[in-house]
Amino acid sequence: MVDNGQLTDLIEGLFFQGDMIKLENNFRQDNFSVELNLISSSTNYIFMKLLFLTVFLGLPSLAFSAEKEWIKLYNGRDLTGWQTTGNWLPQKDGSLLIQPRPGEKGWQRYGAYLWTSKMYKDFVLQVEYKYPPGGNSGVFFRVGDLKNPVQNGIEAQILDSTKKKGRMGHHDHGGIIRTIGASKNMSKNPGEWNRMIVTCKGHHLRVELNGEKIVDIQLDKTPMKDRPLEGYIGLQDHGEPNNLYFRNIKLKRL
Repeated sequence: MVDNGQLTDLIEGLFFQGDMIKLENNFRQDNFSVELNLISSSTNYIFMKLLFLTVFLGLPSLAFSAEKEWIKLYNGRDLTGWQTTGNWLPQKDGSLLIQPRPGEKGWQRYGAYLWTSKMYKDFVLQVEYKYPPGGNSGVFFRVGDLKNPVQNGIEAQILDSTKKKGRMGHHDHGGIIRTIGASKNMSKNPGEWNRMIVTCKGHHLRVELNGEKIVDIQLDKTPMKDRPLEGYIGLQDHGEPNNLYFRNIKLKRL
C-alpha cells in the first residue's frame, strides 16, 4: 500500500518513508528496530529498497526453518509416537529408562524394543544415553520388518566398551553389527552421557560418537547392501540386567 509517500504492509513491521527504511521486528523475543537512510532520486534508491526487502524477507524464514528442522521423537513425558511391549519408563528429568521386568532376559524379544510408529528414509538421528557397567543396547534404523529387525534393518551398537583395548570390532560400542567396527573407542564411562549421531543418505552411512566420526561407509559395498533404505527406528531392550537411560532423541529429515 502507498499512503502519502509511505510504502507499507509489505511485511509485518517493515515500511518505507521518504529516504528511510524502517524494520521493526515484533514477531520474535529478541525484538529490534532498524533504520536505514538511502540516497533518493536515483535508481540506486529503488534498488536498495528491493535489496533490503529481499534480505529481510529471506533471513527470518531461513532462521525459522532451521529452528523447525529437528523433530523430537521422544517428548520427555510419555511414549507418544512409539510402540513397545517393553518396560520403558519416562523419568521426571525428561529421560527414558529401559528397565527389563524380572525374568525378561536376552535380546530376541523384538516386541520389547522401543520402535517409532513411523518409518524414515534419509535423516540425521541423535540419541543420548548412559549405560551401567557392562550395559548393552543398540540403535536400530531402517528396519523394514519389526518381527525380525536383525535381518531387516541396521544396528549401531551400544555397549560399555571402556575397558576395550586395541581394534574395535563390529560388536563393540559404535560398531555397525555384522558390518564394521568403530574407527576409535569413544566410549564414556558407565553413568556418563554418550551422544550418538547417525546420518543416513541413500547408501551413505556415517556415525559420530561423542563428537568424533567413527563410521563412514557406503552400505551398498557392505553386507548391508540389500537392507531396506527406509524403515522404523528403534532402541534395544537387551534384557536383564541392562538398565539404560536415554534422552534428547531427535531426528532431522534429509
